[in-house]
Amino acid sequence: MRKRRCFSQTLYYGRGRFLLKRKRKTSRLKALLPDEYGLTETAKEAHEKLVNDYFSDEPLYNDEIFRRRFRMNRRLFTRIANDLAGLDPFFTQRPDARNYEGFTTLQKCVAAIRQLAYGTVADALDEYLQMSARTTRELYQAHEARHGFPGMLGSIDCMHWAWHNCPTAWRGQYTRGDHGHPTLILEAVASQVLWIWHSFFGLPGSLNDLNVLYQSAIFTDVVNGTGPYTRFTVSGVEYRRGYYLADGIYPSWSTIVKTIPYPEDEKRKKFTKRQEAARKDIERAFGVIQKKWAVLEQPARAFTPKRLRLCMYACILLHNMIIEDEGRAICEYDENASYGNTVPVDPPQQDLNSLSLTNDFTHANLQQDLVEHIWNNVNVADSDGDEDE
Repeated sequence: MRKRRCFSQTLYYGRGRFLLKRKRKTSRLKALLPDEYGLTETAKEAHEKLVNDYFSDEPLYNDEIFRRRFRMNRRLFTRIANDLAGLDPFFTQRPDARNYEGFTTLQKCVAAIRQLAYGTVADALDEYLQMSARTTRELYQAHEARHGFPGMLGSIDCMHWAWHNCPTAWRGQYTRGDHGHPTLILEAVASQVLWIWHSFFGLPGSLNDLNVLYQSAIFTDVVNGTGPYTRFTVSGVEYRRGYYLADGIYPSWSTIVKTIPYPEDEKRKKFTKRQEAARKDIERAFGVIQKKWAVLEQPARAFTPKRLRLCMYACILLHNMIIEDEGRAICEYDENASYGNTVPVDPPQQDLNSLSLTNDFTHANLQQDLVEHIWNNVNVADSDGDEDE
């Protein structure tokens, strides 16, 4: 018959099993700790290898390979790393709670950029995307020279980003029938050099482009009277504000120029062809940013919309910085530029501005004047050249 243990024996043997388990767990953790187990030296060796491969005076991989792997040149990457180290202590090498040195600035930045570029596991934008009056004039000139549209600020459209880890309780809100899975929507405006001037991200994928526009802040400066001076003339008529090219779902506002769904004569057919060709700028921008940053092409794995917003805006800012660094930007960012009146007008004037913004009569007149301008000033050879490109 099995003997019964007394309380002291049970406590003794139970404590022994606990100590044995603790010893085994400690032995496993020792392999993860630095110091005498060599991980500090391994981290140092990894940093030295990273410098020798990419950042030394004579690196193992040349500039072409660096750009292919990091989506930017070495000089821009170094500038970003230095700025991050100066702004956020996380990107500096710091000792942890055990007084062991952590990863270096280069290691942390390489990890972050490679996650965005390859998609590996691991509210309004700042002033860098604001538009000054000088910028607006240069946009007008660039778009008129490229597409033949005077007063054009860019093309507007929306893109969906699949959300793999959407909470089950939210799936109905973030799923639309034509996609069949949860998504989040990005509204963006791009110029002909693919620079993204405006972005608004995070609304549920069940909405359409029109619902997103009504919640976006793209025309807030127009209503508040704080936007830059953007007058232009087309076919002898002066208009107060620039406009965006859009597809048929967008409203007939004074700052939006849509295509003509069923053009009847040659003038309108030519205008429709040019408008649809110019509107491909935003589609190209979406394609480039997804191919450049593979994390946007794959279903998102984060669990909160806030984390996804930060990821999306980081990719957009890096995309614009690369365009600027390569000298392809229409104009350089000037932190001292004037952005017009910064104090919102009084509420009655805001109501008048809102009525002027949504005026469909101005929309129709602007479209007709653009039809005449395209017919009289843009020849067929230019149109054919755009199609070839």
